[in-house]
Amino acid sequence: MSGPAQPAARQALPARRWILDLTAIALLLAVPIAGFWPTFDGPGYLIAALGGAALGLAIASAGALFRWGVLLISGVTVLAYFVFGAALALPHTALAGVIPTLDTLGQLALGAVTSWKQLLTTVAPVAASDGHLVVPMILSLLAAVLAGCLALRARHAAWALLPVAVFLAIQIAIGTSQPAAPLLQGVVFAVVAVAWLAVRQAWAPASTVVSLGGERSATGAATSRRLTAGGLIVAVAVLAGVATNAFAAPTGPRYVLRDVVIPPFDIREYPSPLQAFRGYVRDSAEDPLFTVSGLPEDARVRVATMDAYNGTVFNVSDEGADSSSAFTPVRSNMSADAEGAPVSIRFEVEDYSSVWMPDAGAVTSVEFEGDRADDLRRTTHYNEATGTAVVTSRLQAGDAYTISTVIPSVPDDGQLADQAFAPVKMPRSEDAPEGLADIASKAVADATTPVEQVRALQTMLSRDGFFSHGLEGEALSRAGHGAQRIATLFGSEQMVGDDEQYATSMALLAGEIGIPARVVMGFYPDEGQSGDGVFTATGDSLHAWVEVAFEDAGWVPFDPTPPEDQLPNEQTTKPRADPKPQVLQPPPPEQEPVDLPPIVPDDRESEDEEDAGALAWLPIIGIALGSLGVLALLAAPFILIAAVKAARRRRRRDAERAWDRITGGWEEVVDRATDYGTPIRPGGTRSEEAQLLSAAFAQPAVGTLAIRADAEVFGPSEPSPDDVAEFWKQVDEIVGSMGTGRSRWKRLRARFSLRSLLAGTRFARNPKAPG
Repeated sequence: MSGPAQPAARQALPARRWILDLTAIALLLAVPIAGFWPTFDGPGYLIAALGGAALGLAIASAGALFRWGVLLISGVTVLAYFVFGAALALPHTALAGVIPTLDTLGQLALGAVTSWKQLLTTVAPVAASDGHLVVPMILSLLAAVLAGCLALRARHAAWALLPVAVFLAIQIAIGTSQPAAPLLQGVVFAVVAVAWLAVRQAWAPASTVVSLGGERSATGAATSRRLTAGGLIVAVAVLAGVATNAFAAPTGPRYVLRDVVIPPFDIREYPSPLQAFRGYVRDSAEDPLFTVSGLPEDARVRVATMDAYNGTVFNVSDEGADSSSAFTPVRSNMSADAEGAPVSIRFEVEDYSSVWMPDAGAVTSVEFEGDRADDLRRTTHYNEATGTAVVTSRLQAGDAYTISTVIPSVPDDGQLADQAFAPVKMPRSEDAPEGLADIASKAVADATTPVEQVRALQTMLSRDGFFSHGLEGEALSRAGHGAQRIATLFGSEQMVGDDEQYATSMALLAGEIGIPARVVMGFYPDEGQSGDGVFTATGDSLHAWVEVAFEDAGWVPFDPTPPEDQLPNEQTTKPRADPKPQVLQPPPPEQEPVDLPPIVPDDRESEDEEDAGALAWLPIIGIALGSLGVLALLAAPFILIAAVKAARRRRRRDAERAWDRITGGWEEVVDRATDYGTPIRPGGTRSEEAQLLSAAFAQPAVGTLAIRADAEVFGPSEPSPDDVAEFWKQVDEIVGSMGTGRSRWKRLRARFSLRSLLAGTRFARNPKAPG
């Protein structure tokens, strides 16, 4: 009878022990569960986490009551995960939110392996609807089963703290760098753990000591002493935790796994897209870059938003968490506060290759398609403050994606009449050209409301300026938007430029008088094409505009660029050609035959003999000349190619303006790389081209040369002759070393290649990258 009696005795645990152990474990589990608060976008995760904890404690209680073994407890835990996981973690996939379907069971099985990566690769706070609730449910379920079993069945209750501590460590590792309440979490964990173990120790003798009357008081006194000592230990633990947190807590955010899996993204590593504006307009005017389906009428495709000017380029700023450089990985609950019309827009990439991802409105989610979908999702970042998206793995032909977005309505001047400018802190443009403040003040002198001030700046530029891209057949209009280019725009007899210069000018003028303005680069169809089913973006539909922040309306777009048919007077924008007249020289006078003096003997007979001897050589000379002619005919194309390239190089190096000589030097490097078969896409910035050249020729100096070219071309002053000479010296060194490691035949092929001469024409070859 002793056999059956022993299990019965073990099952008959005191009720107070059950209540104490289960309550203590539940309170300890609440600490890491509460730590998940900053990771999720609301309290919805508590259903999964607390439900998993309750389910785990129920399994542990049943295992202790019926003395289940390890295998049985494990099987019941797995079964409970699949049965109750639908209601707790994936209610949106279950029937009536409770009954699991085949899809639910598949997602639970797959989520036990992949949900950890998805949680870490999604920026916090994550949405509960993306399947991320599987993680807190699994952790709380397993921790509750293990801690409950150890608390109810182990000889030393302290072993139960181990799975809870592991749960807490995992929660910290996969959580965020900004904890919810670390002091409160530490105090609660320490108090509950110490108090529970103290009470368990105080109760332990009571179950084994036999009361003998006189010893009752002694036992009671011992119990009181243990409880008092336990209380003192708890108090000391609380005070020590508070003091340690006050004096030893780190001042900065803690590092978690999310920082390793998703390293901090710095958009300033990429050049400003506005630098490539003229390149797209020049090289891809009619090329389909990408197509857009579902774009609402009058909506615009945004590529990038820039609000910081350094005297050379407009770029993103780095001031504050809401600045234009604050990019975070994409998720499914972005732009939660956006107001407007929700739409779905599909993009299909054709001849567009860039890290800047076209979008529209305030994007709430992105879904990629194709073989690169997962890679694109992991490398895409979005800035909710500016509506700009970036793909670090670069978009390329064949990529496709669909965005769910909110298109805000654009208010008219009547709606903006009573609105003040929004209190937005804009970065100060310290290197703006001098005199802009005076120009802006005069332009808005008669304006009485904020919107009238903005319209005054816009009208001054669009009415008084003239449009030109500076391409062949158009009025002279230099590319770039550096301080000197903008100063030249306002200092000339006629303002001549395109969207790049006018958008930059308006933003700088607005900033000088305290108007919060930023520059946006993007695409939109012409008025006659707006609202069509499919919009094809080309270089001709690329634009830049200005957005101004109003208090209630948010960022409102304004277009300062003059109409494209508002052309300048060529007589004042182009230098007058005044060539010197060429004087026709008279022909030289005919020479009279020389009369030989009488004393000279007649040697005509000997001359005839010599002529006869010379005639014998005529066939040989003819054959030689014919052979040379054939060789010359065969070599003529190569000689012509070499001559054209030499003339092109001489024209670039001897250009009239120093900026053009610098630009020509860089083009010489790019053309030589093109002749070697390196795929250079039109419209790219020098930094992007330098990355391709560095990888193709193992030339790190190319990156330095690209940076120097940008600094010289867009710098505040014109490069000196010494600067140009030094720049071309580096160009010759890089061009000369491109053939290193290549055979003589490949070097000859590159020297006489037509690729660089045909670039930009319909006959251009499009070499593919190796591999």
